[in-house]
Amino acid sequence: MIPGRCAACKSQRKRCPSDCVFSPHFPPDNPERFASVQKIYGASKVEKMLQDLPPYLQAEAANALCFEAQCRIQDPVYGCVGIISQLHQQIQDAEKQLAMTQAQLAVFNSNIPQQLPQFSQIEDPSNLSPMQSILGQFQNNSTSQAPWFN
Repeated sequence: MIPGRCAACKSQRKRCPSDCVFSPHFPPDNPERFASVQKIYGASKVEKMLQDLPPYLQAEAANALCFEAQCRIQDPVYGCVGIISQLHQQIQDAEKQLAMTQAQLAVFNSNIPQQLPQFSQIEDPSNLSPMQSILGQFQNNSTSQAPWFN
């Protein structure tokens, strides 16, 4: 093999011209990258796509084509859309879990003031049960959170 040829030119068994559109994006040390793109799209279509783009977008397009081709090889039916669907489902699940947690927190926060006795409302603290005394100590604590949250 002739050194200096890109993976695309090596794969197609041709000389690599100095203005080869593939050489910046398909290095000779990574032939699998071009092989996956060629398998899914074909070399001539990829060449046309890259030539039609401005040079500053070619690298990003080559990376996207490689990613999509590898996804299509791994999952011929869905390709990268399958990954996007899975991620979308994970986002929806996380949003549902967040909403449930926020609802539980709201219920918890709304029940706390009703459950804890106020010392100002109780005339004789000696009549308190031990549990009411402990709850009153937590409520009168100078911190806004219970001690086990610190």
